[in-house]
This record gives sequence, structure tokens and C-alpha cells, in this order.
Amino acid sequence: MSGGRSVVVAVLTYRRVEELLRLLPELVRQSGLVDPPARVLVVDNDPAAGARAAVAAAGLDRVGYVDEAVPGIAAARNRALDEAAGADVLVFVDDDEHPSERWLEHMLATSEAHPDAAAVVGPVRSEYAREPSAWVQAGRFFDRRRLPTGTPVEVAATNNLLLDLHAVRRLGVRFDAAFGLSGGSDTLFTRQLSARGGRMVWCAEAMVVDRVPPDRSTAAWVLRRALRGGNSWSRTSLELARDGAARRRLRVALVAEGAGRLLVGLGRAGYGGLTRSPVHQARGLRLVARGGGMLTGAVGHTYSEYRRPRARRDRGRGVAS
Repeated sequence: MSGGRSVVVAVLTYRRVEELLRLLPELVRQSGLVDPPARVLVVDNDPAAGARAAVAAAGLDRVGYVDEAVPGIAAARNRALDEAAGADVLVFVDDDEHPSERWLEHMLATSEAHPDAAAVVGPVRSEYAREPSAWVQAGRFFDRRRLPTGTPVEVAATNNLLLDLHAVRRLGVRFDAAFGLSGGSDTLFTRQLSARGGRMVWCAEAMVVDRVPPDRSTAAWVLRRALRGGNSWSRTSLELARDGAARRRLRVALVAEGAGRLLVGLGRAGYGGLTRSPVHQARGLRLVARGGGMLTGAVGHTYSEYRRPRARRDRGRGVAS
């Protein structure tokens, strides 16, 4: 089911060849269930084009490959937009995810049921390669929103996102390269889409499963991710401000909100330490990280979670989100 529209399913990857090769056959299978069949596009953000040979050797029908050598997830996302220029619909999914049965059909059906929607957003559920510690679970760091199908939303990630490309082109939205290595380009993109009148709706049935490797279920990693989330929120909020005066007022408000979260979080974490409560400790430190990120973003600091220092490039793992 695609209503006769041409569909491209884009999977962005960076040095995750094994995960990519697990995902592609399922994308090909699901792409063949819609009419006309969707095309699958791999956008490799590795300057060495590390996935090219593996994708070619897989010999899968309807799979295209392009290498985007410019570092950063924003460049890879924009490359997907450009490569899908002649299509009606672009669907993003991450290379470390697994879509549920009829995922693509559900996304397209929701899009057809809401013809005025510029985007459809689906849920993500985490599965762990190794069970996180009780502390990480207590902090609910991997909890994600759940909404009824058709619920309007104003912000989304690209880990499970359908875009009506006619609406995207009409509204003139692109992914901002300034967020390419810091993360948050999808947050800014979808907030801009919404601010310019692009309606986004939820599709509860189109679930994807996110495989969380052991190095991403640690306390250090989840707190860094909370800090980056707060930092990106302040930075994207400032980008959306109408003018200099509005930006100055917003900056003050974001500083106050970030500082408030930080102080409340410190208090809760301290209480958790005194009472030996992992729930209060973890959720308090989550507030501290989020608030600190908001505060630093509001004063102009960019936290680049996905920076690629030369010495670490060969050890890089995964695409930014």
C-alpha cells in the first residue's frame, strides 16, 4: 500500500556493516509488499565508503548505495533528501534497528489517512545486547513516548520517520550542517517543519526495535545523551527564534530553566544518596545532565557528541542521531 506514490526507504550508516546487512533483507522484503515497490537507499557516511563492497556483495534487489564523505549526520540526511528528489515519500530508519511486521505498510497507511500530514512518526522500543544495570533501568533512560495513532506531534527523530517530500520541498526545510556532529539536526528539522505549518502525526502500529549495544547502556553514556539532548534543545530553540530580541528573551528563559532543572536534579540525587534510592539518584542525575545541557546550549556552547577527532576515527561507531 502506497497509494501509487513512489517511496524511498533511507538507512544511514557509519561503520556498522554487520548491523546494516541484518537490516537490509527485511527492508527489501517490506519494500516489496507495497505498490509500487519502494526503493531502499543506503547512505554511507564513512569517508572510506566501508559499506560499499558489502552492500554490493549482498546482491539485493531495489537497493541503492551512495557514499556521503562529508562528516556528520546532517550531511547524510540531506544526501538522502537529494537522492530521493524524484520520489513522493522518504522514510528514514536507523541502521541498528529492526522494523516490526508491516512497519512500512503502517507508516504509509497512516500517511494516506492523513493526507494533510507532512510527516508520520513511529515509536521505537529498545532491546539490549546486555541487560542494563538496575541504576540505568531505575532512571528510565530508554523510555520513549507512546501515543495513539493520529496524535499530532511537533518534534521527532529520524529513527522512524516518514516525510511527504512535496511538503518538505514546499516548506523549504533542510537538515542544518551546524548540528551535524553535535546531534539534534533532526530535532531542528522537525521543529522547523512544524513551525512552518507542516503537520506531523503519530503511527502507533509502525514500531521499530532499537538494538542497544553494551557500551550504550552504561550510566556514563546515558547521562552524556541526556546532556546532549538538553544542549540540542536549547540550540534548536534559539535557531527558531523570530529575531534578535526574541532570541535574547529566550536565552534568559532557557538559562533559568536549565539552572532550575540542574538544582532540582542535584537535590533529588542527593536525597537518593541519603536514602540509597537508585530511582531518585538516577532520575536526579538525569535532570542534572539535561539541565546542564540546556544551560550550556543557552549560553552558546555546543556539545559535540559525535565529533570525530583524527585519533579516534578508526574506532568510531554508529551514526549520529
